[in-house]
Amino acid sequence: MPYVDRQNRYCGFLDIEEHENSGKFLRRYFILDTSQNSLLWYMDNPHNLPAGSPSVGSLKLTYISKVSDATKLRPKAEYCFVMNAGMRKYFLQANDQQDLVDWVNVLNKATKITVPKSCEQPCPADALNNQLENSKKQISYRTDIVGGVPIITPTQQELSECANTGDRNNLKRSQSQLPSSPLRPSESSAIKAGYCVKQGAVMKNWKRRYFILDENTIGYFKSEMERDPLRQIQLREVQKVQECKQSDNMMRDNLFEIVTSYRTFYVQVQFLFDAANGPLDINPRDRAKLLF
Repeated sequence: MPYVDRQNRYCGFLDIEEHENSGKFLRRYFILDTSQNSLLWYMDNPHNLPAGSPSVGSLKLTYISKVSDATKLRPKAEYCFVMNAGMRKYFLQANDQQDLVDWVNVLNKATKITVPKSCEQPCPADALNNQLENSKKQISYRTDIVGGVPIITPTQQELSECANTGDRNNLKRSQSQLPSSPLRPSESSAIKAGYCVKQGAVMKNWKRRYFILDENTIGYFKSEMERDPLRQIQLREVQKVQECKQSDNMMRDNLFEIVTSYRTFYVQVQFLFDAANGPLDINPRDRAKLLF
């Protein structure tokens, strides 16, 4: 079973399939270093190697989605477990059943990224879908330059339609659909805001991000203290928002996806919950899904 060294790192020997699908397991000495956010493996215990000997392999903990028992996936490999990291699966063999359970537990605990609780009620994902419907309505307006300052107003036809239908909200929406500033919207204008965990586009690692949904965009920030978003997604570019079923490569609970024409964003929330009616206990297609 793994032991804790003087630097508070979990250490121990495991067999690893270093080359994917090779079926060949090699004996390696593993060090789980949470302070360095890394899992490293060496040819032998570093104390038995020349000083400064490098590791033969390493993996950032934020790349690992899930660690689980893999005895059914590899029936010929005794005491086998698997680490899902991005698009790659790392298969390892423990020394015995207890060793397998201990390693799976400590690795899952080290790689778990929690979604901080928000002081607000969770935001249903269908709220985003409602915003998508609103953003698809085309509003006509004209731009006049007065003293070098652009003045944007709804057209006379739009004003007439709003007056006839009494749809003052539509008129307000037309003014809010002007090109938005890349800066963070004010908290008062945000529909919902809160922390989620999202997957990176290239490295496929998972990080906490602060999301803000307003009438025109959904953006995410490094933290709630930042003013400039890391990215803003125009709602008119979003094709659908739905719960993401667990797959072999992304075994995360409470995961949903925001699908656009150019990328699918995978976002994890703290729990699935209908803010109005309590926990989801029926067909998820018939109930709201959480965004935050």
